[in-house]
Amino acid sequence: MTTRILGIESSCDETAAAVVADGRDILSSVIASQIEIHRKYGGVVPELASREHLRQIVPVVREALTQAGLSFADIDAVAVTQGPGLIGSLLVGVTYGKVLALELHKPLVPVNHLEGHVHAVFLEAHLSGLTPELPAVCLIVSGGHTLLYHVQAGEGNGDVLRRRFIYRKLGGTRDDAAGEAYDKVARLLALGYPGGPVIDQLATQISASGLDFLSSDGLNFSPVKMKGNPYDFSFSGIKTAVLYYVRAHPEFAAEIESRRIALQEGKRKASDLLPLCGPRILSLISNFQKAVVRDLVTRTLAAADETGASTILVSGGVAANSLLRDTFAKSCRLKGVDVYFPSRALSTDNGAMIAAAAFPRFLAGEWASASLEVAANLPLTAADLSVSTGQ
Repeated sequence: MTTRILGIESSCDETAAAVVADGRDILSSVIASQIEIHRKYGGVVPELASREHLRQIVPVVREALTQAGLSFADIDAVAVTQGPGLIGSLLVGVTYGKVLALELHKPLVPVNHLEGHVHAVFLEAHLSGLTPELPAVCLIVSGGHTLLYHVQAGEGNGDVLRRRFIYRKLGGTRDDAAGEAYDKVARLLALGYPGGPVIDQLATQISASGLDFLSSDGLNFSPVKMKGNPYDFSFSGIKTAVLYYVRAHPEFAAEIESRRIALQEGKRKASDLLPLCGPRILSLISNFQKAVVRDLVTRTLAAADETGASTILVSGGVAANSLLRDTFAKSCRLKGVDVYFPSRALSTDNGAMIAAAAFPRFLAGEWASASLEVAANLPLTAADLSVSTGQ
């Protein structure tokens, strides 16, 4: 018998809902983005995000059901993101999910947002007829998170997606997340928001153009050295190096201003901004991205080597980065390690990953009551969610 779960995601600045069957088949997926609302601030404004979630949650859920060809009565459970995330944003999704589950007399399944990103990889793999082998090392990398986990299947036989995953945190960022560093550098250089896609596109065009920069043309980044846990990350130093480099070169001011004017005129494409970037800024953009990607790939591969994992999973918004994908693919091929990514649509926050992550919890009877509370800093552990067991 098919189990159809409605997943609701509202942890940051995307209001998303989706229906997924048996934890693997996406019947619908609807996302209402808030990029245009937050663009002028260069980042997510929590209060504005909460208000927009309130405005979008009902039509987004209704559209998800319409696309799936289902009514509210046809779903078997409601899954919601309990955390981590922005407290106000989480409250909108969890409150709506609780009311919906109560009214429909359906189970309410709380999901950790980070676990959703892990399941996004499995959703994508299923579309290709593949199932990533566990145990694996998973890199979750986005604007709010940069984390490394060891992932293995829980007890049981058969379909891995019907079993709970067991997580062990290997490392995480000590300061800025990778996506956050992209946004801050993009704001500093007047490249627009969000920073990740435009920097990636500019760096790709620079590479395709065959431009060759001398070391004297721009800032070159040394590998980040970490004391203590070798699987922790730090991107504040890279970001600060860019800041000091720009401050040391006041001649950049004119071209930065020209890009700000272009952005105000709505010229936000990489192809619009590329002619407004001088050689040293282009070198800086390219070297910044290479430094971030090098650190992410090097530490993830080292973690896989130490744990003996033959599979690497990469998920989160930054997983859409083209250089990151290419570098992982080449490096893993050389080491005989399998690497899996979600599609770009499943890399960013979405309801499908929440519904998929809820499936094994639903089967285990790990349902929440109407007293479920959100948790802005919810850890990804075996006992991370507020549930009551019973079917």
